[in-house]
Amino acid sequence: MRKHYKRLGDYIQLVVGRNNDLGDLPLVGLSIQKKFIPSIANTIGTDMSTYRIIERNQFAYGPVTSRNGDKITIALFNDFDKALISQAYVPFEVKDSNELDPEYLMMWFRRPEFDRYARFKSHGSAREIFDWEEMCNTLLPVPHIDKQREIVKEYHTIQNRINLNNQLIQKLEETAQAIYKQWFVEGIDLENLPEGWRIEKLENFTKMKYGKMLDSELFLEKGYPVFSGYGVRGYYSEYMYEESQILVLCRGVSGTGEVRLSPRYSYITNLSIVVEVDNHFVSKMYLYYYLKNTDLKSLDSGSAQSMITTGDLYFQDAILPPLELQMKFEIVTNSIMKEIEIKDQENQKLTELKDLLLSKLATVEN
Repeated sequence: MRKHYKRLGDYIQLVVGRNNDLGDLPLVGLSIQKKFIPSIANTIGTDMSTYRIIERNQFAYGPVTSRNGDKITIALFNDFDKALISQAYVPFEVKDSNELDPEYLMMWFRRPEFDRYARFKSHGSAREIFDWEEMCNTLLPVPHIDKQREIVKEYHTIQNRINLNNQLIQKLEETAQAIYKQWFVEGIDLENLPEGWRIEKLENFTKMKYGKMLDSELFLEKGYPVFSGYGVRGYYSEYMYEESQILVLCRGVSGTGEVRLSPRYSYITNLSIVVEVDNHFVSKMYLYYYLKNTDLKSLDSGSAQSMITTGDLYFQDAILPPLELQMKFEIVTNSIMKEIEIKDQENQKLTELKDLLLSKLATVEN
């Protein structure tokens, strides 16, 4: 063991506060993205005095690891001064933040190596548990507090830049959406379309293809993005499309019916339907925004689980303005999409830099 590695249990302690006063506090849960999220639990008729209170700069984690895939649910709470969490979570805190910075500790928990360690140290037959004793036995480097804060500041500088880029991306997307509505929605009488406008079935000018299932064991650390529609799931040695494609999420409770654009040079998984367009009839960017503003969730034909089929989509109507007008819209939106792509690429580089910083924590010294 490196001499600067210390036992985590010497720096942390359990938090035992419960909601005995039945305070009106927000109820939160944990996600595998290692963030606190608003809880959607139905608490009608629930004894809220059994819930735990968590305060700013305290942690919580879910000890059951067998149903979380490769990650452990753990996060540092900074959203409010106080909140409630389920008794299924274990809240704890740093004893002295002048010895171990909570943000520095959260950086250690974000490392994929910690996830693997927690899974390896989990025990149980019916379900595997990463218990408090194992948490306390975790070893990590604890340099001088000034060094910890320097590392945290560097990490936050990168994360703040990513957050700023995401805000700019959102503004650009809102601008494109506003242009679409101004050109093709506002003032348009659907019962009496302008001259040259028409209604066509999607089957007349598109080809629908399901993405392909790809075993996660084939994922690489670098390569072409494997895109599910919900996000990049990993990387692969091959791609399916050079250009961005219109995707309709066809499976999954949280997103079925939503419309996305894939990254360029990407591999599309079977959670999405690829909508290939005939450029002689329709502009890709016009159709993307048209579908994005159409209630495709109503096409969900699944019973046990949400699902949309290519057959459902083929018989969907689409309003087509004159192609010349669509192409003018495409020219405008392509310039916006180019700016979005630049910011996305910058965020990818920043994320790689952030991951590199996390990986170097294992070798940090005073």
